[in-house]
Amino acid sequence: MPAVLPLDAASSAHGGKAATIGRLLRAGLPVPDGYVVPAGVPERDLPEAVAAGLDRLDRPGPVAVRSSAADEDGARASAAGQYDTVLGVVGTADVVRAVATCRASAAGPRATAYRAATAGAGGGGADGSGVEVAVLVQRLVGARAAGVLFTGAGRTVVEASWGLGESVVQGAVDPDRFTVTGGRVVERRTGDKRTRVDRSAAGTTTRDVPPADRARPSLDDDAVLRLAALGERAASLLGGPQDVEWAVDHDGAVWLLQSRPVTADLPSDRAHDDRPGALRGTGASGGRATGPARVVRGPDDFGTVRPGDVLVCRETDPAWTPLFGVAAAVVTETGGLLSHAAIVARELRLPAVLGVAAATDVLRDAGTVAVDGDAGTVTPT
Repeated sequence: MPAVLPLDAASSAHGGKAATIGRLLRAGLPVPDGYVVPAGVPERDLPEAVAAGLDRLDRPGPVAVRSSAADEDGARASAAGQYDTVLGVVGTADVVRAVATCRASAAGPRATAYRAATAGAGGGGADGSGVEVAVLVQRLVGARAAGVLFTGAGRTVVEASWGLGESVVQGAVDPDRFTVTGGRVVERRTGDKRTRVDRSAAGTTTRDVPPADRARPSLDDDAVLRLAALGERAASLLGGPQDVEWAVDHDGAVWLLQSRPVTADLPSDRAHDDRPGALRGTGASGGRATGPARVVRGPDDFGTVRPGDVLVCRETDPAWTPLFGVAAAVVTETGGLLSHAAIVARELRLPAVLGVAAATDVLRDAGTVAVDGDAGTVTPT
């Protein structure tokens, strides 16, 4: 077996993510070039393997380093965001460190908690033992806008924001949302995109979006339709609805960064009679739950969450996954339908309402609240 291999040669032996990207490349879809470091490459051989891969890319500039574990991107469990990704990496030494970071994340608290919550879907031990982790190294797209799209049920839903897609997948912004049906954009919702992530000398940098751009759509209809068409091509090739991460570069070219099966359907928009005091957001994961509102502002507050609490926070990045096995429901101030937190909530059948303005302040002393993840409401009781 070669120490590294080009992405278009990747197979199921290199994890679901790499295998899928290999299929997309072989079918001629636009995917950034890169290579795979197989799980079997010993740590001592990583510098030589990584250097060979970078030489193959020929002056690659910054790269994205992503895990492709045996229990990621499955039909029943996505493990969305549970393994580490390192963006904006430059040079052999730093890529080697990033590869080691991705491998080690198999035994990290996020992946461990997720594996336990999904009953080990995908195989391996709950602590990550026995889970093989190949690693992808791809050219990093300098994105003007990026995000996620879902295909299925006769429509494609696209969520987008400025800069790299981390803002969308991490739920750090209220993204733009577009719905495409029958080759037409039938719904448009412009989000309040306050921050963006861009590549920098330090890897990536988060900065404020200028006020004039926060409520300006990050995509025009032409870009949305091109994305939807590529998403449908991927779904047809791969045999089912797909969850696709994508980027549009500064020249307007569209790139597919990864694709995995949709593991849980999006909630349907259900009519709901507003009750006095109801807060509205995006119904990201269906179902209803009632419990004490527990405001969590960061990891230092994790220990305050008790079984049956409604987790209320500004945003939830994947480090918060262990709380999803405790809480009865999730309410956030930012985030969209296609963020990693929303995907995991749907897999765990955990009601979730995202994008509730000022939720951490309004619900701080609310006592018990009722969460309706289909209607997108949170109501103090």
